[in-house]
Amino acid sequence: MKNSILIFTTLFSFICGTQQLQAQDFNTTKNNYLILSKNIPQLKPVLLTAQSLATEDGINYGDFYVIICGKTVKDIPNNTEFKTLLEEAKFLNIKVFVCGISLKKFNITPKQLPDSIVVTENGILYGFQLTKNGFLTLTI
Repeated sequence: MKNSILIFTTLFSFICGTQQLQAQDFNTTKNNYLILSKNIPQLKPVLLTAQSLATEDGINYGDFYVIICGKTVKDIPNNTEFKTLLEEAKFLNIKVFVCGISLKKFNITPKQLPDSIVVTENGILYGFQLTKNGFLTLTI
């Protein structure tokens, strides 16, 4: 199973090329954070964590990104609780992304998503790219 995922990811990368970073305006001298999540209810504690880190880091606080991947993307359309959390994330300047591969796998179109969500073609690849650019990363 792990080998087939690795082979698929490698093949996909060669066929499609590497994705350009979608957010090149982040400050690499600040503390930037990334959460990869497969669970919508975890967004609430993530928002609380971001608030605490912003207070703790002060002027060294940079960007905070959340990438949602996996089957939980099926739970995004028409989810009022999630929309409320997105509004709070927007207020806190947290960028929420969703994995395009996951959307395709579960037949969800970007039009079914709230406007404030950014679709990244490959959430896992984007996560690695951000990590290589200095983001502190946690998968939950």
